[in-house]
Amino acid sequence: MKVVVLGGGPGGYVAAIRAAQLGAEVTLIEKKALGGTCLNVGCIPTKVLLHTTEFYTALKRESAEIGLEVPQIAVDWKRLQKRKDKMIRINAGGIDALLKKNKVTKIIGTGRFTGVHELEVSKEDGSLQTIGFDRAIVATGSEPSRVPIPGTELSAVITSDEALSLPEVPGSLCIIGGGVIGCEFASIYSSLGCKVTIIEMLPELIAVMDRDIVRCLRKEFSTAGVDVHTDTRVERIEQTPKGLSITAVTPSGPITVTAEKVLLSIGRRPKTSGLGLEILGVSINKGAIEVDGSMRTAVPSIYAIGDCVGGVMLAHVASAEGVVAAEHIMGEPSPVDFRTVPSCVYTRPELASVGLTEDEARKQGRDVKTGIFPLQANGKSMIMGETNGLVKYVTDERTGEILGLHIAGPRATDMIAQGALALRLEASLDEIETTVHAHPTVSEALLEAALAVNHRAIHSH
Repeated sequence: MKVVVLGGGPGGYVAAIRAAQLGAEVTLIEKKALGGTCLNVGCIPTKVLLHTTEFYTALKRESAEIGLEVPQIAVDWKRLQKRKDKMIRINAGGIDALLKKNKVTKIIGTGRFTGVHELEVSKEDGSLQTIGFDRAIVATGSEPSRVPIPGTELSAVITSDEALSLPEVPGSLCIIGGGVIGCEFASIYSSLGCKVTIIEMLPELIAVMDRDIVRCLRKEFSTAGVDVHTDTRVERIEQTPKGLSITAVTPSGPITVTAEKVLLSIGRRPKTSGLGLEILGVSINKGAIEVDGSMRTAVPSIYAIGDCVGGVMLAHVASAEGVVAAEHIMGEPSPVDFRTVPSCVYTRPELASVGLTEDEARKQGRDVKTGIFPLQANGKSMIMGETNGLVKYVTDERTGEILGLHIAGPRATDMIAQGALALRLEASLDEIETTVHAHPTVSEALLEAALAVNHRAIHSH
């Protein structure tokens, strides 16, 4: 079986490796660099910056409290940028080694379909190469969305791609969009002394997450001096001698924000143009490739995965879909339970969520019981100086089945795996309550919150 994968991001390279493991002859075509958006301008580089700013913030606020004398501490932005680039290189090299180990042929170039079993690759040296295949997997990812706001063409208006590599930390930054990306950059730049303003059109930041954990983030932003305007629509951006002037309309009336830079952070859109798919009969709806549960398009020989199919645009979703596509192609189909997909925000505090929020569960007509345990009562969180957080379960009142888990606090993005597994196993509270959790750990709060559903938490007042 000859398989071609178009795109070397977290969906594409995983699909390529899995297909090769199952015996396929695999060719992977990547336009720019292995790892896609996630590795090069997304997940990995933002976490490098967040890791440093987390330590920096903790030392500034808590060094005396924890018994450290730090006469002077400063962030070396250029050195931090070099570390970020190093982490990208190391991870990209790891992907390349995995492809070689699994005998995947890699081609750097731009692919375009010329038939249902053929595509043409424009290579870096300008030459063209025609590749035949039995099955193809499209994994071309996404790109930052743009909005029709007057002034977005100004040079000081940037996307998340540019925000990762600014030559210096700006004095002020207005972020349009209070989703995951916007909030992570707000955490990064506010920690570095930049005056940050977030403007969000929806009633709340990170609207897809449970409101109780988002409140913890709002509290931190207030402490850090981040101005947040929700239910607010940006009307225009103008260049002035003092910087960019952003005019917006809030529920209370118009406001004007002045900033050195404006970051457009209103989400991402599938990257599907120029692939020649429509001519072949592949269905594309609002820019996203339509697929079935096996990630197959309307053309049986062509599959699509990751951000280019729309839906939940997360790296781990793309990887899971890549495995589904590869295994279906090779005759070993395996479905993915998308109820168990966790969402993570790497701010301070970290936010993590899996399953239904309380609002979602109630809208479905469920009889809901919730349990909340504040990290102020967790010994390890006290030691770490990170008590701004909580653990919350959303459960079915009649059966005790866990419908959702929501965490704000240190290492929330690591602990959410327990919730994902609980949903996958259709676990009830009893399974959590009868599992011994180690002490002292932040994860003890997972047990306490489960007990709190029925008012049995041991360490809650």
